[in-house]
Amino acid sequence: MDKDRSGYIDINDIKGVYNATKHPDVLSGKKTEEQILLEFLETFETHHNIRNNDAPDHVVTKEEFEEYYNNISASIDNDQYFELMMNNAWKINEGDRTTQKAWGNKDEGSPNKNPSQGYGQK
Repeated sequence: MDKDRSGYIDINDIKGVYNATKHPDVLSGKKTEEQILLEFLETFETHHNIRNNDAPDHVVTKEEFEEYYNNISASIDNDQYFELMMNNAWKINEGDRTTQKAWGNKDEGSPNKNPSQGYGQK
């Protein structure tokens, strides 16, 4: 997910993963694809920022991402369904490809093929 290995997810990281071109507001001309992508990023920050009284910055930290999906997972009874949801949402297990750790510094880590060690993109 963190394509540039910056340690956070921003709009450039999600452009190839989250497709907003078919969003109803984009199709109707009310919003641009970029506006929809920024709103999508805000969903990860909302709970965390309410707790910390911060304004959204459209940059999702590992802590914000984990907190968001921790809250989502609490409402899902089946671990396999949650895994399927994550795979479908983030294109984690598409075909046979090498993945990297989803989070980390540019200097840290090397590519791995084990998604259980961290969700990632090529």
